Amino acid sequence: MLLRSVISSNQAYTRTLLSHFPILSMPQNSSKNVAVIGAGSAGLVTARELQREGHSVVVFERENQLGGTWVYTPATESDPVGIDPNREIVHSSLYSSLRVNLPREVMGFGDYPFVAKKKPGRDPRRYPGHGEVLEYLNDFAVDFGIIGVVRFGMEVGFVGKMENGKWKISCRKRENDVVFANEEYDAVVICNGHYTEPRIADIPGIEVWPGKQIHSHNYRVPDPFRDQVVVLIGGAASATDISREIAEVAKEVHIFSRSATSGVPMKLPGYDNIWLHNMIEAVGSDGGVNFQDGSKILADIILHCTGYKYHFPFLETNGIVTVDDNRVGPLYKHVFPPAFAPSLSFVGLPWKVIPFFLCELQSKWIAGVLSGRISLPSKEDMNADIEAFYSSMAASCIPKRYTHNMDDSQFDYDDWLAAECGSPPSEEWRKQMYFISRKNKKTLPETYRDEWDDDDLIIQAHEDFVKYIPELSQEQKLSR
Repeated sequence: MLLRSVISSNQAYTRTLLSHFPILSMPQNSSKNVAVIGAGSAGLVTARELQREGHSVVVFERENQLGGTWVYTPATESDPVGIDPNREIVHSSLYSSLRVNLPREVMGFGDYPFVAKKKPGRDPRRYPGHGEVLEYLNDFAVDFGIIGVVRFGMEVGFVGKMENGKWKISCRKRENDVVFANEEYDAVVICNGHYTEPRIADIPGIEVWPGKQIHSHNYRVPDPFRDQVVVLIGGAASATDISREIAEVAKEVHIFSRSATSGVPMKLPGYDNIWLHNMIEAVGSDGGVNFQDGSKILADIILHCTGYKYHFPFLETNGIVTVDDNRVGPLYKHVFPPAFAPSLSFVGLPWKVIPFFLCELQSKWIAGVLSGRISLPSKEDMNADIEAFYSSMAASCIPKRYTHNMDDSQFDYDDWLAAECGSPPSEEWRKQMYFISRKNKKTLPETYRDEWDDDDLIIQAHEDFVKYIPELSQEQKLSR
């Protein structure tokens, strides 16, 4: 392990970063008044890119601090499954022990490296806990002067296009319920995240099953699962982490995942109380959970680690932009709805990606299009591109709900965005590091965050980072 402790002067770091990025000189009348919905990672980088391009920006954030889903709270929702429309929404889905599942070199914005800082209370690990990510986003917002344009505690209730071509936004101050209406903007960028509205598995017989259900959105610590028999549904990153954590206190953990296994149930190697099953056949009024492998267990809790739904309750487009089986559309390249382009856009919808890096490129594209520096195809050509994409998915039997699942195609998409913006393509080390990390996450789920064998790629990354943080050059010399 090397290169863990990197810089000693945050002020010098900030001065160096800002000296690299003067605001672009824009032609007259290209500046737009733009509203950004959300001050998480997507909203923050979008605000920065819009400001760089010369636009006037207001960011609406429903919480009293920035960070979006990276703001941890022990609070959970009144409905543990998260389907009651009248529940008090808790935005964050973080659990207390969460560590990132990407190396920090990959995870950061392209021109603002996510390096370890020699400051009290910071987490220097390569795969740090969630608190370190929030610190990074706070640093980013301070260093680029974004905090001053954020309206905290303002929940947006309505976004709709007016006859004059502008967008109307209505919102309320959450602390006193005062409503602010009829603010007008030239454009709106939606960055409200997609880890708040749970997706729930459809289980035959669940209406009579007497046990407790919870979605991972409301999971924080393992204690409530002590001595319980738990059925966990899901096979993604959160399911892997949570299943291991609750197994330390639960009586039994039974994981149902389409990719888990076939045939008879199997014990997870290294664990005495975790079993892998294939599909659930049904549940019953006796508390039983029947699997298609022929096994049956009496369970106390079903834990849904089944992902989330895109949700834009404030957006009114008269049915033009819809969410259909988790497909937000129609959207050109996952960003612009042709009917409203370029004045309405979305940042951060794709998943199975490096999110901060992708959001940075999407927001550069949006900012350049709004200023007139970058051109979009005609509405007809954008719609034709969307239809071709949807047709290719259908021909490959890919369900609608995977429309925004990038996975292996993310770097082609990133590089396409970069070319549109006049930016360099993704670094080769970033691509290789991502794929190595993904492989290790699958094959070494218990240890990949603390053991790795890609130090050569870390060195390449830090050689790139030197142009933003010159202090790294000396650190590298000392580490060799």
